Amino acid sequence: MSYDKKDLERRMEGALNSLSTEFSGLRTGRASVNLLDSIMVPAYGSTVPLNQVASVTVSDTRMLSVNVWDKAVVGAADRAIRESGLGLNPVVDGQNLRLPIPPLNEERRKELQKVAGKYAESARVAIRNIRRDGMDSLKAMEKDGEISEDRHHALSDEVQKLTDIYVAKVDDALKAKEAEIMQV
Repeated sequence: MSYDKKDLERRMEGALNSLSTEFSGLRTGRASVNLLDSIMVPAYGSTVPLNQVASVTVSDTRMLSVNVWDKAVVGAADRAIRESGLGLNPVVDGQNLRLPIPPLNEERRKELQKVAGKYAESARVAIRNIRRDGMDSLKAMEKDGEISEDRHHALSDEVQKLTDIYVAKVDDALKAKEAEIMQV
């Protein structure tokens, strides 16, 4: 086994990027094309992401437009959006779907904060798992005589500091998302 700080950092950065992707799908009362990223549409004999059968644009702060490329898929896209759990009701206009984004009530905002918290905790767990992998490789290297006990402790401290930095970044991202959710 070998210790690679750059690899650990890259993996922790990946966990942070994954968190920001999950956050972008959380509705905040403003229209965002990322809101529909998780929607899967049954089309052409399989289930595909909405962005592979339509283009999504922001008409204004409270309206999304979905331009479905194939007339045969319009109904399936409409149904997929309605059943997505996002609380959106598309208005069908030919091959276009207009999605008004309703303002969030206080109860829904609190629910979204809890969901954001779960996403953040998953990212923290991923970062801690990466730390564990790094620590395990250091223990194995010390056991095999590749590094001294002092070097092991120094590198362990380095891994812990890296972990603390990324957990703090997750916490900052969560605070920002919670503020965005609660903004009226």
